[in-house]
Amino acid sequence: MADRHPSLRTYLVGALAARTGDDMAGPALLLAALALTGSATGASSLLAAVTVAAAVGGPVLGALLDRAARPGRLLAGALLLYAAGLAVIVGGLGRVPFAVTLLIAVVAGLLGPALSGGWTAQLPRVAPDGRLPRANALDAMTFGVAGLAGPVLAGGVAEALGAPTAVVVAAVLIGAAAPAAWRLPAPPGPVTTPAGSPETPPGPAAAPTRPAATPAGSAATPAGPATASRPTPLTGLVASGVRAIIGSPHLARATLTSVLSCTAQGMMIACLPLLGEHALGAAGFGTALLSGAALSALAANAVFARHPHAVAPDTVLRAAPLLQAAALALAATGRPAALVVAVIAVGVAEGPQLTALFAVRHREAPDRLRSQVFTTGASLKITGFAVGAAAAGPLIGWSLPGALLVAAGTAALAVPASFAVRAPARPAHTATRA
Repeated sequence: MADRHPSLRTYLVGALAARTGDDMAGPALLLAALALTGSATGASSLLAAVTVAAAVGGPVLGALLDRAARPGRLLAGALLLYAAGLAVIVGGLGRVPFAVTLLIAVVAGLLGPALSGGWTAQLPRVAPDGRLPRANALDAMTFGVAGLAGPVLAGGVAEALGAPTAVVVAAVLIGAAAPAAWRLPAPPGPVTTPAGSPETPPGPAAAPTRPAATPAGSAATPAGPATASRPTPLTGLVASGVRAIIGSPHLARATLTSVLSCTAQGMMIACLPLLGEHALGAAGFGTALLSGAALSALAANAVFARHPHAVAPDTVLRAAPLLQAAALALAATGRPAALVVAVIAVGVAEGPQLTALFAVRHREAPDRLRSQVFTTGASLKITGFAVGAAAAGPLIGWSLPGALLVAAGTAALAVPASFAVRAPARPAHTATRA
C-alpha cells in the first residue's frame, strides 16, 4: 500500500502544474490577442477556437485512455502537443492571417481534456486504498490552486514582459507536467488480477460492483479496460461513453448543470479584460480578478472537505448555479466594490460545484468507461465555455453589463434544466447501470 502514495503525489504535482498552465493560458491568450489584434471579438474568438474542438477531442481521448496499456504516456504526449500548440498560436498572432491562427487553435484544443478529465479519470488507480473521497477533494483543490495562481501569473507576466510572453510561460508549465504524467501507473497492474485486491479498492469508492455487471452484461466487466479494448472498435467505445452519461439521470443532470455553468463562466472571463479596464484601470487587473474567485473556491472546498457529508453532491450541483447567477448580476453594476464581491461569490459557487461533480462521476461511472465519462464530460464543459466566450464578443460590443446579465441568465437556467432531466429516472438501477 505504501507504494501507492508516491503515485498520488506524482499525480497531484503533475495535475497542479498542467492546470496552472491551463488557467494561465486562457487569460494570457485573451490579453495577447487583444494586444496584437486590438479586437475584443477577435480575442474571444481565439479563446473559443482553442476550446471548441474539445467536443471531439475529449470522447476520443477518453476512449484511447481506456484502451491504453500506459495511459500516463498518452497523457504526457497530449500535454507536450498542447503546449506546442499554444507556442505556435502566439508565434502566429500578427504574423500570419488570423484565420490560420484560429485553425491552429482548434487543432490544439483537441487535446484540452487531457488537463482535466484525462487526469482525474486516473485517480482511482493512484489513490491510497479506501481514500478516494479525500483524494477526490485534493484533486478538485488542484483546480482551485491553479485557478488562483494562473490568472495572477498571466496578468503579472503580461504587465511585466508582455502578453505573448505570458502565453509562452503557460505552455512551459503545461509541458513541465509531462514527466509526472509519464510516471502514472499502468492499468495492467489492477487488470492482471481481475477479481483481486488491486482492482477492488478503487471500485467500492468510485463505483461499486453494481455498474461493473451491467454495462457489459457479464461478471467479467470489472476487468473492462482489458476486455473492451480488444474487440470493441474505437467508435463504439466513444459512443459507449456518451451513452453512459445520457443513460444515467445522475450523470446527465450533473453534466447539463456543469455545462450551463461553464457557458456562463466563458462569458464572464471574456468580459474580464474590459471590466478591469473600465472599473480597475487596466485589462490585466481584470484577469487577476480570477484569482479572487479561485481563492474563495479553495476556501469553500476546504470547508466541504472537512464536512464531506454535510450536503449531498446533487444538492450542491443545483444550488451553485443560483449563486453564480446572482454574482454575475452583481458584477454587471460595474462598481469596483461590487465586482470584488461578485468574484468572491463566483468562487464560492464554483469550488464546491466542481468537487460535487467529480463525486457524482466517481460514484456513477462504470470503471471500464471511467476515462470516457470524465473526458466526455470535460469536453462538454469546455465546449460550453467556448460557446460562452464566443457569444460574449458580440454581446460586449453591444453592452458589457448586458453581456454579464446574459451570463447570469445562462447560469440560472441550469436549475430548471436540471429538474427537467428528472423524467428519465425510472428505476433506481438506471443510475447504477450508467
